[in-house]
Amino acid sequence: MAGKVRLAMLSMAHVHARGYARQIAQNPDAEIACVWDDDPSRGRPAARQIEVPFEDNLHEVLGDPSIDGVVVNSETNKHPDLYLAAAEAGKHIFTEKALTITAEQADAVTREIRKAGIHFMISLPQRSHPEVQFLKRCLDDGLLGRVTMMRARIAHSAALDRWFKEGSLWFGDAKLAGGGSLFDLGCHTVDVMRWFLGEPESVIATTSNLAGAYDIDDQCVAVVTFKSGATGILDVSWVHRAGPNTWEIYGTDGFAGRGYPGMPVMVQGPKVEAAGLSGTFVPSRLPDALPTPLEQFIACLAHGTPMQITVEDGRNLTHLLDGIYTSAREGRSVRLG
Repeated sequence: MAGKVRLAMLSMAHVHARGYARQIAQNPDAEIACVWDDDPSRGRPAARQIEVPFEDNLHEVLGDPSIDGVVVNSETNKHPDLYLAAAEAGKHIFTEKALTITAEQADAVTREIRKAGIHFMISLPQRSHPEVQFLKRCLDDGLLGRVTMMRARIAHSAALDRWFKEGSLWFGDAKLAGGGSLFDLGCHTVDVMRWFLGEPESVIATTSNLAGAYDIDDQCVAVVTFKSGATGILDVSWVHRAGPNTWEIYGTDGFAGRGYPGMPVMVQGPKVEAAGLSGTFVPSRLPDALPTPLEQFIACLAHGTPMQITVEDGRNLTHLLDGIYTSAREGRSVRLG
């Protein structure tokens, strides 16, 4: 692609939108062409701060031949319409997670993205982290043997401290956001568990609203059975004041853990010991971090560099999230796939 990759920011609703704008501004291969927002009172100030034009007509933005792609930062319920409009216009898409709210929407979007032949990247940045890359390599190399269980916790105090206010208040609205603690915070852990353990078979889950700060789930526990036979236990919360966000992966030949204080990654077992890899791994001995999803997206458009994450990964994540919420809502085990 000749010249810089020109990207339009589609909405500034998400709390990460300004961070993406900074990443683009710092990337020598890209620039922000404009900001569009269906809420001008939100979009205009952001455009002024970024020092780019504000546009209130989406069709004009997508019809601009100088714009190569879009960065979707809208409320989650608006994702499908924005994706489909951008795909129809032949614009490449980078999007904040989650892909969509429902599994049905995710399937429809995935079909249209593939039909359009555009590049698509969803922001699942944990996949780029060195310790996550290392754990995936351990699993792929069979160093833990057959994985029997993964237990993962991710929590903070968003509901206790009422983090979401004014422009970010929509995170507490299930119709706009799709869900609360699980959908917003837990989705990254759900994605990694799905990536590590493969296709899920069934799930049983419970959600609750303990703080009453928002009319949405602020705590969730889910037990997922995977087709490999492994069990996944997810613990997600907006109402925990403290505690480590740990992952534990157990296999027939070993154990791997992440998130313990002072221990980025811990690996134990006869196979890893035979390879000289037992003990605690410090960052200098982990793989290099991969570029962020947005950096990968820009490099793909500018240089044809392959991307690590696909629209199918986004679809798989939404299917599992949908199943977890269905189980919690209906009080039963839900079969997946």
